Amino acid sequence: MFPTPVEQLITELARLPGIGRRSAQRIAFYMLRQPRQQAATLSQAIVDVKDRISFCRQCFNFTDDDLCVFCRDARRDASLICVVEEPSDIIPIEKGGEYRGLYHVLGGALSPLDGVDPEHLRIHELAGRVAAGGVEEVIIATNPNTTGESTAMFIADELRGKVKVTRLASGLPVGADLEYADEATVSRAILGRREI
Repeated sequence: MFPTPVEQLITELARLPGIGRRSAQRIAFYMLRQPRQQAATLSQAIVDVKDRISFCRQCFNFTDDDLCVFCRDARRDASLICVVEEPSDIIPIEKGGEYRGLYHVLGGALSPLDGVDPEHLRIHELAGRVAAGGVEEVIIATNPNTTGESTAMFIADELRGKVKVTRLASGLPVGADLEYADEATVSRAILGRREI
């Protein structure tokens, strides 16, 4: 329907997560209307990310150095490690403003049906960080779904007796009405209750 270069751009954009064919078409048409320099800047930014960004050697977050910004920060509490599935999971924790420890990025969650077993994640590296000493608590912040829960249980079993292992609380969000909450959310809120 479109000239080959436009069709190729639409196809490539549609491969991005959350971008369907219609969104890809809108982006492609937007780029066609922009000056060539803007397209060059965008393409250079993509190349730079691929060339300059790697994984932190300690926590496996994205970094442009040997250690990420969190692992380099001496003000952070090295006795706490918050375990997340992906680097993007760090953002909401940091935005909350309460956590001042370090992180450990697993690179996914256990999913035997999808071929993701413990050896495909960075669980061994987490155990190594704990074994090296100085870690008092590991906070598991995997997603509250089937794969996240099974990953949390596996990690808790691996670290049991070596360090205190906790799980992020889950339940009703602030400002939510109880009558609109689903049964699973209410059940988690009941199980995760604490004294006030």
